[in-house]
Amino acid sequence: MVRVKICGITNARDARAACELGAYALGFNFYEKSPRVIAPAEAWKLRQPLPEGVEAVGVFVNWESTAVVALAGALQLSAVQLHGDESPRQAAFCAKMVPVIKAFRVTSDLSLSDFGRFRGVSGFLLDAAHAGQYGGTGHTTDWAFARRAAASRPIILAGGLTPENVAEAIRTVRPHAVDVASGVEARPGKKDHGKMREFFQEVERANQELAAAAAK
Repeated sequence: MVRVKICGITNARDARAACELGAYALGFNFYEKSPRVIAPAEAWKLRQPLPEGVEAVGVFVNWESTAVVALAGALQLSAVQLHGDESPRQAAFCAKMVPVIKAFRVTSDLSLSDFGRFRGVSGFLLDAAHAGQYGGTGHTTDWAFARRAAASRPIILAGGLTPENVAEAIRTVRPHAVDVASGVEARPGKKDHGKMREFFQEVERANQELAAAAAK
């Protein structure tokens, strides 16, 4: 079953709605240039009341590894998402302390062998590449590459997902999970709860189709 991570959570209302709809994880973005950035103190307020079973994931872009681990401990994060140009060594350091999701921006230079350089990570997130931006672009990822990666790795598919295309994305890629931020927003940092509901409905539809096909 493909699960849903809602990223770019900035307020309690959106956090509650995502949990009620069935999100397995919420993403809190600590990248200072993101329109969805959240201060650690505010993230703590949202992290504390999360229901059991809902993961709190911190999104970091090119932080020092020691700072990532320190904040993850202070906020009791379930995992950290390294969404910048972090090295395998940095990822391995963090992975000793907290589960790590390593994000890749999918370009023509990325190959499946690049995944093997990151040892100890829990999974990989594939996002669209856009010059000067680290995610949240609204652009679609290369689904063909993502499908090849998902055949042998735990892949979280991100990049341009919306209620209109997420079912097709799941059928095509067969990821471990999908990640959405801008695709269910009213404006950057504020979710559209109607779009979120539609997104979850489409994910459920795709999951049912995959289950039916597997049962034949």
